[in-house]
Amino acid sequence: MPESKSKFLIPAVGAAVVVAGSIAAYMYFKGGPSGDSSSALGSAKIVPSTALIATYISTDPQPWSKLQQFGTPQAQQLVAKNLQGFNQELFKDSNISYDNDIKPWVGGVMIAVLPQNSTKPAQLNAPAAQPNAPLKVPQEPNILLVVGIKDKLSALNFANKLKGQKDVKIQESDYKGQKIIESKGKGKPTYTVVLDNTYVVLAPEKPSVEKAIDTFKGEASFASKEGASTILSQRVDLKNTLALVYVPDYGNMIKQLAAINPQATPLPPQTLTQLKQVKSMVAGVGVDDAGLRFKAIANLDPQLNKFQYQTTPAKIVGQFPTDTFALISGQGINRTWQTLVEQSKDNPDIKQTVEQLRAPLTSVQIDLDKDIFGWMDGEFAFGAVQSNQSLLANFGFGVALVFDTSDRKTAEATLTKLDDFAKKQSLNVAQKNIGGKNITELQIPQQGALFAHGWLDQDTVFLAIGGPVGEALADGKSQPLDNSDTFKAVTGSIAKPNGGYFYLDMDKTVTLINRFAAQSQPIPPDTSTILGSIRGFGITATSPDKSTTQMEMLLALKPKTAK
Repeated sequence: MPESKSKFLIPAVGAAVVVAGSIAAYMYFKGGPSGDSSSALGSAKIVPSTALIATYISTDPQPWSKLQQFGTPQAQQLVAKNLQGFNQELFKDSNISYDNDIKPWVGGVMIAVLPQNSTKPAQLNAPAAQPNAPLKVPQEPNILLVVGIKDKLSALNFANKLKGQKDVKIQESDYKGQKIIESKGKGKPTYTVVLDNTYVVLAPEKPSVEKAIDTFKGEASFASKEGASTILSQRVDLKNTLALVYVPDYGNMIKQLAAINPQATPLPPQTLTQLKQVKSMVAGVGVDDAGLRFKAIANLDPQLNKFQYQTTPAKIVGQFPTDTFALISGQGINRTWQTLVEQSKDNPDIKQTVEQLRAPLTSVQIDLDKDIFGWMDGEFAFGAVQSNQSLLANFGFGVALVFDTSDRKTAEATLTKLDDFAKKQSLNVAQKNIGGKNITELQIPQQGALFAHGWLDQDTVFLAIGGPVGEALADGKSQPLDNSDTFKAVTGSIAKPNGGYFYLDMDKTVTLINRFAAQSQPIPPDTSTILGSIRGFGITATSPDKSTTQMEMLLALKPKTAK
């Protein structure tokens, strides 16, 4: 998505994340109140049907307490310190305590993003050159919170305490028999209504609260909306669910959120068509013995979905040495490229990208479609491998690309063209035998090998940036990556079969980051502490049919260590 779009989409999602994260962080250290994640449906009955996205945060203490089994003492102390500072800032100049005043009555929390209310947009004075042309400014996302009440007496006590706060003005109004409370301190006002002594509804705009009251009194709700009702009942298989996200109409959500910024370039028709491939989405995050796990289910339009999903046997991962700290794997690059080329016929932006990729290779008589992607029809993997040898000494790592192919003849012809081009650039082309395998190195005179390629077996070819990486692949003496403890911890519990992995070893990655950061600006101690609690990161995707895609991400955390 263009950068201009992301600038106003991020605040819409970010606003919800800030609220959710604040509650989540507190419960992590303090233990949340009891609640039931199934009440997401109940909360959705209060949210207007026009909601673009809704997030439900469980306040059941059991899953939140599960998080406490992870992290180093330093990391836990750091987050506790930051949390304390956040709470002090949040309740500054008041005698409100989360533990005493809020925790006893709060049940589950649903955060919904509604379309903008039909009010006049804010305006800024135009530049001097155009004095009569007022400028529209980006609008803030229209957020609605529905908070469950599990203890009515505690909630009442909290409401009375709020009224007694100094420098807070309270004004009440009536809407269809419901009392709306406007509270205004030093910042913008907040509008609140209590519905049936069961839910507290809050919003920064009064019309949003009024719409929630209309919904409560019988108008169409998020729970009854076509699409939303389906995903609300769609199960995301997670243990200890912390939060769930519901998007009933993905394309419309992007379109509406894009409209928040009137200065942004409108989404082109081709982009809107692509967005329609995703009909709806439900996602969730939970915690289990491996760490934090995120799963998402996207419901697709099979008529618009052009991508042909393929599962991978994942055998190619075993070709990489255990020093590999980052890896992306998959199946059938050629089909992905063919799909992109097909889409470029109807999308000028994609067409421009395709042509930009093709152009540089024409000067060396290489056809990108045939000579590169044409033979990449099997499993593949790209990996970053730690190495301090030869030309890699200054970087600390090299890159390996490994492909299975059914067209060795074309692959070999392409590699020969690359070798010929290297000779014209004054590189030495040398042959080596490593571990019984013949490899070719493109060497910088008196410095070492810059590039290497060779065949690991009849159908598997590798290309490596950095001679030592090529030698490590061909040698095969190192423990394979898929046998390493970290790779097993990060990917072992991820769904199989799948379409491939994204894998990151955090310890090895941080070592390299520290190496480069030391030359300019070291990593802040607080950031280093948090990264030190993460073991790794893994992502995969599966597609049981052409109308469904499932994504799974695991943030593998290190077990809690003794103080």
